[in-house]
Amino acid sequence: MGDARLMIAASRFRGARSVAVPWPAPVSRAPIAPVFLPHFGCPRRCLFCAQEAQTGVAAKAGLPGLLGAARARLAGRAARGLPPAELAFYGGTFTALPGEALGACLEFAESARRAGLISAFRCSTRPDAVDKAVLARLSAAGCATVELGVQSFADAALAGVGRGYTGAQARAACSLVAASGMGLVVQLLPGMPGGGPGDFLADVRAALALGARALRFYPCLVLEGTALAALWRAGAYAPWDMETTLETLARGWLAAHGAGAAVLRMGVAPGEELARALLAGPWHPALGSRVLGRALLLATSELTRGLGPFQETARLALDAPAFTQGHFWGHAGELRERWAALGLRPGDVRFGPEPLLRLRLEE
Repeated sequence: MGDARLMIAASRFRGARSVAVPWPAPVSRAPIAPVFLPHFGCPRRCLFCAQEAQTGVAAKAGLPGLLGAARARLAGRAARGLPPAELAFYGGTFTALPGEALGACLEFAESARRAGLISAFRCSTRPDAVDKAVLARLSAAGCATVELGVQSFADAALAGVGRGYTGAQARAACSLVAASGMGLVVQLLPGMPGGGPGDFLADVRAALALGARALRFYPCLVLEGTALAALWRAGAYAPWDMETTLETLARGWLAAHGAGAAVLRMGVAPGEELARALLAGPWHPALGSRVLGRALLLATSELTRGLGPFQETARLALDAPAFTQGHFWGHAGELRERWAALGLRPGDVRFGPEPLLRLRLEE
């Protein structure tokens, strides 16, 4: 698996050999109470940007109304006896909001935390909109996590979509957040113009090396109303096909897992606005599940190498965690033939409670 750096242990018992690798259970997270601020504070509109379609929230919605609605939702949770949620300011560039607006958001978060309505808050922003002073202000207000919309660390890709900062600036911002004591989440955009699978995997490695505790993968989509849509119509841009996306994201997921980092999301959430705006690109409602199925397949293929040479008549058997059963065979069984080519059919796979992927050879 290369990037994943997963430890493989081999043993012999009763004439059989086995190799195993730990497999992470789904991340258990505190409930999130999102406040979407589409394009608020953003200094420019990038080639691919259509945040209103991606979030389903109109930019014309005013900040007081958005905060008021969030307070009502939080109060409703408390009235039902639910535990405090984590407030999340998503979309836009949070730390580049005008002074009064940023102050209102931070005051709202602090008051909600004092009232016991939230446990903490997180925000998303751009790499060129953070410095030590603003990070200290966020931390003092109760911010636990900063998500940086890095998209890529490659200068050519960043320039091609008009991000307005360099890879060096993105790396510096990641280092600042990691050093602040708040958690760093890096958002990447595989498939941007000029970026191939190798570039994305290099971005994953860079994010992990810079201290990212978690990643988000948002494959580049062509959405109506964006400059990217014009390029696509002119034949100057082609999004990644689905198979390239699934295989590449699976390798990125394995790399994150190997470094002990979570991948919080893969793909844009479905919604009516997105459905109307989507023109082309690798979107699927079960994208994350399909990626996880391929990650299992790639990991198991690597495990076969750990077994060493064996006779063609030997029987392979696999033990997999029960929580992988829903995506193991792929969406609508799309991976069954590939598993069979590896030598594993449904009767050869056993799902159990152990969080290990264990391949056994019975000769």
